[in-house]
Amino acid sequence: MNEATRILKTTSNANDGGETFLTPRLIRFSDVDPAGIAYYPRIHNIIHEAFEDLFEEYIGERYYHVLQKQHIGFPMVHTEIDFVSPLHFGDRAQVKVNCFKLGKSSIGLRYRIELNGRICVDARTTVVCISTKTMKSIALTDNWRECFKRIMAPL
Repeated sequence: MNEATRILKTTSNANDGGETFLTPRLIRFSDVDPAGIAYYPRIHNIIHEAFEDLFEEYIGERYYHVLQKQHIGFPMVHTEIDFVSPLHFGDRAQVKVNCFKLGKSSIGLRYRIELNGRICVDARTTVVCISTKTMKSIALTDNWRECFKRIMAPL
């Protein structure tokens, strides 16, 4: 998928940036439980993979380098997940990511995992930007802040 299809443009207003980051996600055999549906702990992994994709493909920095070379991390400090409809092995889902809160060092992100336009999972997380050397919060860079502003959308 090229960059043009990774960003969904929507009507912008004073409260949002008018963009949504999109990333595809194939539901794999390792994602499902014996009932054949996505195992709920794997949803957090899918969310984190979408976060890594957001950094690399939207912000333009590999999350690996952010962690390993810049010594900056984004631990999750809060999460809420609504499981609306099951995902099954072989489903080709799409994860839509928006920012609903942008603090000095914290980011509220919403992840909608959709299948054929139907929301299956609606998750909201809060992460905090920290120095991995001190484990203390640090301010977001101006570049990151601008990128997250562009995907702002009210809940």
